[in-house]
Amino acid sequence: MFSHCTDPSALDGLAWLSCYLTTGNHMLFYASFGTVLLLLAITAPAALIFGFGGAMASRSRIAGVRWFGRIYTSMVRGVPDIIFFLFVPIALDQGFEWLRSRVYCDPSVPVRQGNEFIVCAAAKLPLSTSPEWVHQAYGIFLAVIAFAVVFGAFAANVLHGAMNAVPKAQLETAEAYGMSPRQVNRRILIPQMWTYALPGLANLWMILIKATPLLFVLGVEDIVYWARELGGAKTRAYAYPHPDWRLYYFLAILAFYLLMTWGSERIFDRIRTRLSRGQATAAGEAMRKAAT
Repeated sequence: MFSHCTDPSALDGLAWLSCYLTTGNHMLFYASFGTVLLLLAITAPAALIFGFGGAMASRSRIAGVRWFGRIYTSMVRGVPDIIFFLFVPIALDQGFEWLRSRVYCDPSVPVRQGNEFIVCAAAKLPLSTSPEWVHQAYGIFLAVIAFAVVFGAFAANVLHGAMNAVPKAQLETAEAYGMSPRQVNRRILIPQMWTYALPGLANLWMILIKATPLLFVLGVEDIVYWARELGGAKTRAYAYPHPDWRLYYFLAILAFYLLMTWGSERIFDRIRTRLSRGQATAAGEAMRKAAT
């Protein structure tokens, strides 16, 4: 905060606005944009790992593994996302607290008391004495897992379809040359499937970006929380009173997401061009015709 902001009642115009936009809560609002970017940076690779594992499991020759992969993708895709975003954090949180209660609490006292889940204070996560940033970090951790599970199932479906799109003649030729199934997957199938998977993964990335406001539902102080909190009408009881400005705060969030999607489209276009070079796909054929 600037030095001239000691007495907000004596300010007006740009001086008032500069002080208002540099309050502690506004700094948390600006930091919440970083929270969204951090969630995307962690969730996208995690979801891709879940998806790759699910796709490979669906192609496994072991019946149990193959059915596990198919059930995972079908179950998650068949249930509304919001259900998993609420169920997974609650289930994980209670699971962690149950394990801690076996260590830090009296094991003879049941944690299920009727319809309530109750553990001793020492088993709570986070502890009541923990600072606020620990509570926020724990909420983000649970959110990352929930997002990774849900979007991993969608990614598994995309990757499974991309694997099936790789020409079987190439796989059969590799086997005829004496490659083992593992070598065929590592040298032929996986390198070529990305060309077919990229459009679906790009769409999935856009959906993931649009799903980040669900952090607000999980109790994380994200940009939606602060836009509603700071934009709401403030009375004279506040240091910086103002009318209902939620429209302007949500316009800023709108611009942020439009910029994110526009930048993502440019990046995916470059990746698509790079992967299509020399590939026996429609995009690769178009590049060869353009070159000639």
